[in-house]
Amino acid sequence: MPVQVFSFYIFDRHTECVYTKLWIAPPPALPPSSSSPASDLAAPASASHATGGGSGANGLLSAAAAATAASRRASDDAKLIFGTVFSLRNMARKLGGDDDAFISYRTAQYKLHYYETPSNLRFAMLTEPGAPGMRNVLHQIYINLWVEYVVKNPLSPVEHKGGEGVRNEMFEMGLDKFVRGLM
Repeated sequence: MPVQVFSFYIFDRHTECVYTKLWIAPPPALPPSSSSPASDLAAPASASHATGGGSGANGLLSAAAAATAASRRASDDAKLIFGTVFSLRNMARKLGGDDDAFISYRTAQYKLHYYETPSNLRFAMLTEPGAPGMRNVLHQIYINLWVEYVVKNPLSPVEHKGGEGVRNEMFEMGLDKFVRGLM
């Protein structure tokens, strides 16, 4: 059964988002009157492309401003997603004990799947609400793609200081192929 995957995030042990990928923009949220703020908390914003309406310097400035705004929105989305995951994970541990783990949560617009590695890397994937559990998928991404192409790569930095992202073409191509195989 194909699954719609909206986006994917990797957070390092310092809570910085080191990788993000958007495949499909999520469906638009319900009108504010019928939607609760908590249900829309981590809904990712779709990437917008600037269309230079003006000419010359004005067109370039508006394109640069649009690119900056899109980058800021993506950064804010990652922070919201990490904050939501962090809060829900802590709540699950306090209510259920240390043995209980936070795996996923669902809203009307999306389902967030979560996987934490022994080295405190955190993988989060947003899918359609009716998607089955993706914990095994996130584990496979970690074992078969992250470890193989990022950890074992001698040119890849061990720490991603300041949220420096993962720049590994083999990892990105493998992840894209793997996720598109789910869709």
